[in-house]
Amino acid sequence: MTDVEFDVLITRAMNELPQKYIKGLDNVAIVMADEPTLEQRQKIGVDGQHLLLGLYEGIPLTQRGAGYSFVLPDKITLFKNSLIASVNNDDDLFEQIKHTLWHEIAHYYGLNHDRMDELTNRNKK
Repeated sequence: MTDVEFDVLITRAMNELPQKYIKGLDNVAIVMADEPTLEQRQKIGVDGQHLLLGLYEGIPLTQRGAGYSFVLPDKITLFKNSLIASVNNDDDLFEQIKHTLWHEIAHYYGLNHDRMDELTNRNKK
């Protein structure tokens, strides 16, 4: 899959996510990379045996104080090769991109993994 094709899937996923949360992203760059860097893996404690699908790097909204200004953008990175390796077909790839993007956006809003799981399980009922 080319980078252009992958970018189209990211854009489609962005368009399908709840727009009130997408429009609320302020000073956030959404990028893609083939693989996470060693520094990114070390930062969150992921070894080479596990796939890292996406990563939010920044200060969540819930942790920003009054002096939060003049900072570089937060960054959400989607890792193309890991996402492709985690699925069996193109439809699943799109759904995994969308899920991963939503997950990383949730970190921007200050949700931790336990809270995300709680909300996901509640919505499945």
